[in-house]
Amino acid sequence: MTPPVDTPAIRAAVEAGVAHRIVTFGAVRSLAEAAERRGIDLAQIVKTLVVRRGEGDHLLVLVPGDRVIDWRALRAHLGVARLSLAEAEEARLVTGYERGTITPFGAPAHLAVLADSRVDTPGEVSVGGGAHGVAIHLDGRDLVAAVGADVADVTTSAGA
Repeated sequence: MTPPVDTPAIRAAVEAGVAHRIVTFGAVRSLAEAAERRGIDLAQIVKTLVVRRGEGDHLLVLVPGDRVIDWRALRAHLGVARLSLAEAEEARLVTGYERGTITPFGAPAHLAVLADSRVDTPGEVSVGGGAHGVAIHLDGRDLVAAVGADVADVTTSAGA
């Protein structure tokens, strides 16, 4: 079956040989609305955030939808004193994807991927599909393995 949308992310998921399904859900205004439209819990959405370690040095951090980066834990894990989120244009230049579509699938090979430990669990998660309103659903452990992610406990509750 041909996917409803063709993006580098979808092609990369197919090439990785990982079991997945493509979900299209249209335009949304919030992560909560995206979860509802995808038919999953907020915690199952995996945000792909572009983090800058220094000039020209970025990595992707996979964060469950109901959590935020624990900057102290992330800095400690990476052994650095300073980190910041990339601005929207910087993230697009680094990944080739617009904010809201960024995904570890099809991202440039030089970008390291770090997944929060809550992503590396059995069960369905949803990452961006490389276009607005498109997601890739797959098992969390399969996601981590397919993108070669390092795993660490680097998030905290969004309400904390």
